[in-house]
Amino acid sequence: MNTIVFFPEGALLETPENQAVISDSGRLEAACAAGTVLEARVSMCDSSHNMWVSLPCMQAMIPREEGAVGIAEGEVRDIALIARVGKPVCFRVLRIDTLESGEKLAILSRRAVQEDCWNQYLNRLTAGDVIQARVTHLEPFGAFVDIGCGIASMVPIDAISVSRIAHPSDRFAVGQEIRVIIKGRQGNRICLSHKELLGTWEENAALFHVGETTTGIVRSVEKYGVFIELMPNLAGLAELRQPVSVGQRTSVYIKALIPEKLKVKLILVDVCEEHAVSDPPKYFFDGDHIEKWVYTPVNSGKYIETVFDGKLG
Repeated sequence: MNTIVFFPEGALLETPENQAVISDSGRLEAACAAGTVLEARVSMCDSSHNMWVSLPCMQAMIPREEGAVGIAEGEVRDIALIARVGKPVCFRVLRIDTLESGEKLAILSRRAVQEDCWNQYLNRLTAGDVIQARVTHLEPFGAFVDIGCGIASMVPIDAISVSRIAHPSDRFAVGQEIRVIIKGRQGNRICLSHKELLGTWEENAALFHVGETTTGIVRSVEKYGVFIELMPNLAGLAELRQPVSVGQRTSVYIKALIPEKLKVKLILVDVCEEHAVSDPPKYFFDGDHIEKWVYTPVNSGKYIETVFDGKLG
C-alpha cells in the first residue's frame, strides 16, 4: 500500500490550487465539506492562544485546542502556537460561522491535519526511510526540522555531517529544505540522521585530485595543524602556516589522498573569505530507503558504518 506523503508547512501556501480556495468563500465552503488540507499564514495569536489566520475571503481562527497535537493534553506548550505568528500553517475547515454582524468566520483545525499526518504517514515510516524536511530553528545541539504538517523532529549536531561543525548554522539555514533519514523512535519522538546522505569517504574524495588547488572551510584550529573541510563528509589537515580562524574559507593545495588512513593532506595557500556560508548539501544518495551505510573504504584500517535497524544508542 502506498504511503500518503504530508509535506512540511509552507509547501502548499503559494500553489495556485491553495490560493484559489482560500480566496473564494464558495470554494472554501466546498473545501470544508471535502476535508481538503489548505495553508495560510498566521497573522496573530491572541491572549487566549487562538491563532488568527489570514484568508483573503473571510476571517479565520484556529481555536487553541485545535492549534496542534498535544496542546489540549498539555503535552505541547502554548509557545508552539505563539511561534507560528507570521508563518504558514496547514489546516482543515471545521465549519463556517455567521457572526452577529453578518460577517463570516471560518473555524479551522491544524490538529486534525497533524493527526492524519501521524496516522497516514509518519507512523508508517520505518528506520532507513528518507523523507523531506524543512529547517525550522537551530540550537547548539542540533537542527529542528518540520517533517510534515508542522510536526517537529531534530537532527543532532553529530548526525548532520562527518566533518565536525561548531554549530548547526555552519551547515543549515532556517527555512532550508533538506532530506533526512529515519533512524528510529523514542516514544512519540522520531529520531533523525543526515550525514549518511552526504556520501562515503571514497565518493567525496573522488571529486578531488592530488595536485589540485581548491577551496575549503576551516573547521578546527589545533596546535598541530588546521582541519579544513572540502565537503561536509570530507576534511583534511594542513600545517598552520598563517593565522586562520574557524569559519574562514581558504584556498588549499591537495598534497595527498590516503584512503587506507582516511587522510587528506593539504597545504594552506591563502584565506579567501572571513565568514564562509556552507553550500547547499550535495546528496550522494537519492533513493527513498537505505539499510546500511559504510563510510570507510574497504582497505581502511577503520570501519565506520550506520545500520538503520531502529535501534538507538
